[in-house]
Amino acid sequence: MLMIDYNQLNALRAVIRNGSFETAAIDLHVTPSAISQRIKSLEDHLGTTLVIRSTPSVATTAGRRLCRHADEVALLEHTLSHEMAGLVPTHTTPIRIVVNADSLDTWFIHAIAKSPDFLFDIKTDDQDFSADWLRRGEVLAAITAHATAVQGCDIIPLGSLRYLATASPGFQAKYFDGGFTLNAAKAAPMLMFNRKDDSQNLWLRSTFGKPVSPPVHYLPTTRGFVDAASQGVGWGLNPACLVHDKIASGELVTLSDNPVYDVPLFWQFNRVTANALRPLTDVVCAAAKLYLKQPV
Repeated sequence: MLMIDYNQLNALRAVIRNGSFETAAIDLHVTPSAISQRIKSLEDHLGTTLVIRSTPSVATTAGRRLCRHADEVALLEHTLSHEMAGLVPTHTTPIRIVVNADSLDTWFIHAIAKSPDFLFDIKTDDQDFSADWLRRGEVLAAITAHATAVQGCDIIPLGSLRYLATASPGFQAKYFDGGFTLNAAKAAPMLMFNRKDDSQNLWLRSTFGKPVSPPVHYLPTTRGFVDAASQGVGWGLNPACLVHDKIASGELVTLSDNPVYDVPLFWQFNRVTANALRPLTDVVCAAAKLYLKQPV
């Protein structure tokens, strides 16, 4: 029977999380040579390569699977130490989660603020792609836009993050003085978070019944998106909770007769650690009920 040496496994996890042998050595208070030896021994023991030694160092498929196993064990041991008085509490290991940037900047912080027993290692990605992190075994939980659970995960619907198509009054006067027409939408500069962000395009398609290809500004910051719209750089879909006051003050205006775009969100989490993650799941669901649009 093959048994895993957890000193070796922790060395692997430290290298993958930090991207280098040197930083991993600092985290574990050993030398880079010791880190290298531990990983080489683990690779020899398992008969497979676990780390691609590049800059940064990255895990192979087998390496990612072992890292996920290490994260699961660490979380379970930490939870057990709080439930059994005879066990010494383990060092809190950050929970790796992937969250879309708009959720992170609008409501998700309210959830983790109520989870003082956890540390977090939060990654950001578009909600349409965050489930891929779960499939690769790189995170234990994710905010996704997918209603179908990733294999090995449980899923809870959270509600919808509401967006409003907005622009400055000056931008509206310049490009949409004659109304939000197809020709005007083709000419008006549009804001996109990055090349994964398809929200604006989907909203335009639903508005006009066909694809529209306007000029695009790429701006990967949620609050910067709002500022760019306010200052007339372009128009975009902004989280409603971030623009209500600006709309009320006249700093922003909504576009078209139906400026609303709702994105359903789901909480997906590793089934093995579901019990250990339960306190986090509870506060995520509670925050979602307060900040997201719930089904009628």
